[in-house]
Amino acid sequence: MKIKITSDSTCDLSPELVEKFNIGIVPLHVIMGGKTYSDGVDVVPEDIFRYVKETQALPTTAAPSTEEYKEVFSSYLKDYDAVVHINISSKTSSSYDNACVAAKDFKGKVFPVDSYALSTGQGLLALKACDFAAEGKSPGEIAETLEAMRSRVNTSFVPDALDYLHKGGRCSLAALMGAKILKLHPFIDMKDGRLYAKKKYMGGIERCLKAYVDELAQQYKNYDKARCFITHSSCGPETVAKVRSLVEQLFGFDEIYETVAGNVVTSHCGKGTLGVLFIYE
Repeated sequence: MKIKITSDSTCDLSPELVEKFNIGIVPLHVIMGGKTYSDGVDVVPEDIFRYVKETQALPTTAAPSTEEYKEVFSSYLKDYDAVVHINISSKTSSSYDNACVAAKDFKGKVFPVDSYALSTGQGLLALKACDFAAEGKSPGEIAETLEAMRSRVNTSFVPDALDYLHKGGRCSLAALMGAKILKLHPFIDMKDGRLYAKKKYMGGIERCLKAYVDELAQQYKNYDKARCFITHSSCGPETVAKVRSLVEQLFGFDEIYETVAGNVVTSHCGKGTLGVLFIYE
């Protein structure tokens, strides 16, 4: 049985991984200055940074419409027997709901999966779907397995600054000013499909990222060693290299992928955000 694995663009998988695993990507939309762009197609994070600097406002984002999903699913079903589609968390976007409505037109051939994650937390599930398809699982089994696994995906990150979170209404002015004065960096985690501030670190960003990785290693003794993502929003190469070195020391992943966060995630979290994402047991 030929199964096509697809995902929303918010999975933040690199073009190389998308090509290697033959994953279809459905772009979300980024709206800036009254113009709508397709995530990963005609807009890059640098465009967002420039827009925010010039306007002091955040871009808005929008899910693919039901009709857009129908077009994508229909195109793949010309060559495949079924489609398993991994969506960004339904608690943060209407993408999953729209995909489910679209799937009804295809009489059991399209299986939307609510990842309860975003960024490469969602990407990890997309790659697992590819693994399962290669093992010969049916599309229903793949979807069911992913839904059982999604609660064990560590989707977390540490932002360098809270400006974008404040502009987006996710951080109060008092919290923003306090973070700047005290050099506070929140450990933002995802639980039941929603983001929340788990704790706060104090000090420079590299010191905070070290504390963050140390804490992950202490908390997750048992984990899927197949792969891990270090996903960041335009962090400096030296910072990323230091985090990678620490991950290599504290964990035993077979593959560590470094990826740059896409436009939708960047729009909400801002420059200098970094996360280490993996599946735990």
